[in-house]
Amino acid sequence: MKIWGVTASAFADLREFIDVLERGGELCRVPAPVDPDLEIAEIVDRTVKSGGPALLFERVLGSDLPLCAGLFASERRMAIALGVERVSAAGDRMRAMLGVLRRPPTGISGMIRLLPQLKPLLSMPPRRVSGPAPVQEVVLRGAAVDLSRLPLLRCWPADGGRFITLPQVITADPDTGARNVGVYRLQLHGPQALGLHWERHKGGAAHYARSRAVSRPLDVAVALGGDPVSIFAAGAPLPEGIDEFAFAGFLRGRPIELCRAVSVDLDVPARAEIVIEGSVDPEDLLPEGPFGDHTGFYDPGGPYPVLRVRAVTMRRDAIYPAVVVGRPPSEDHWLLGHGGEAVFLPLLQAVFPEIADLHVPAEGVANNLVLVSVKKRFPGHAYKVAYGLLGLGLLSLSKVVVVVDDWVSVQNAAEAWWSALCNCDPGRDVLLGRGPGSVLDHALQGFSFGGKMIIDGTRKWPEELGGVPPGRRAWPEPVAMDPAMVDHVSRRWQEYGLGTDPGPTGARVPDRGAGWSGERTGQ
Repeated sequence: MKIWGVTASAFADLREFIDVLERGGELCRVPAPVDPDLEIAEIVDRTVKSGGPALLFERVLGSDLPLCAGLFASERRMAIALGVERVSAAGDRMRAMLGVLRRPPTGISGMIRLLPQLKPLLSMPPRRVSGPAPVQEVVLRGAAVDLSRLPLLRCWPADGGRFITLPQVITADPDTGARNVGVYRLQLHGPQALGLHWERHKGGAAHYARSRAVSRPLDVAVALGGDPVSIFAAGAPLPEGIDEFAFAGFLRGRPIELCRAVSVDLDVPARAEIVIEGSVDPEDLLPEGPFGDHTGFYDPGGPYPVLRVRAVTMRRDAIYPAVVVGRPPSEDHWLLGHGGEAVFLPLLQAVFPEIADLHVPAEGVANNLVLVSVKKRFPGHAYKVAYGLLGLGLLSLSKVVVVVDDWVSVQNAAEAWWSALCNCDPGRDVLLGRGPGSVLDHALQGFSFGGKMIIDGTRKWPEELGGVPPGRRAWPEPVAMDPAMVDHVSRRWQEYGLGTDPGPTGARVPDRGAGWSGERTGQ
């Protein structure tokens, strides 16, 4: 199927994705019995950090269900999940759509020509299925529910307990009914109770706050599994008001199939592996945590709402999906960081067309560091972009924003830091401020509030230097090989007898835009 001129593929569910990974040599089965208490986490952590395959643990102690992990923990597996040749191509669908919207059709003939492109998008909202759904082949209610029989992990020695690590937590706005789907950890408190770690900046927390304001319980459904794009969309930094399941349908080129939950007033993925249903009372709180989180440090947790479970539905042969978070790089970097920046870069460029690229490196654990390259057109342009990013959605939680020129590859963090540090005078080019921060950031001066830093690592214009004092050296050119020689060596490489050509080093001659002209170089 083509959507906005780009071929889209879609997996029906998690098991179809697992099957494709296994046939492609991207998944390994583990037949040996393994313990969900620390042992699985250590196995997965070693495998992910060494670039190994996804894992399907067939015999998990204390549970009848197999557990899969590492499904998204590489560039290739993320691309397969999103149905593209490379992860960056996932943004092509967004870019093509935005291109159409920027050039609306004129006249009847233009609208008629646009209809074939609009039809896929208009058909992407979730579709409710009729009849029995696969995820409701088994239905457990009341006392028959025992969440301890699920293969929930305890990942690190000081963790406060076992918890669900890869959920799609579904809620509806008590006022408008608008749906939110998010990835929030859930600690096992008992056979029918889960602690819900709702971070204050997320959509689920907003629904909870509104339910508290009217003293009304909030229905919650927790889906485990389903198609991989839905799992990705649940953790994606979507703008407020965008339905995650509708967005997943757009990305995969096929609507998400939903069914009515059996005990709460919510729709859930019909082809999920497991769905946990219940409600949260606004005044029902229990201590949650501590947990080793994606920052690589323990989060102490605190009092969080409790999900009282009414029912669990599942497939007869359900597979339990999990991720292991901890010191980077871990799987969430690929799933939420690398995948997210590729898909949402076109949206950022629609707001800030001067942005060439953006990268959130694994070491920055999502919120600590943003590297962004810009096509600089005027003095202070780097700060204009950085301020904009720090006021935009979940990017507002970022601590450090480093801005470099557009010819610098921010996907190569070493290259970005090299350019930024060489072009930066800390006394002049570093700005400090304050703003909201992640609730998981232990270093902030207050809970989810602390400092910001902007580093202008771009080539400076005279105005940014306060004029050019006599005797100041000219701003130097970066070192780059002559392109003709690069091509010459590539053609002759086999003659040198040096084995496989590693390819050019990537050093490029910068584009000579306005900021590079003779009178605007800071010389």
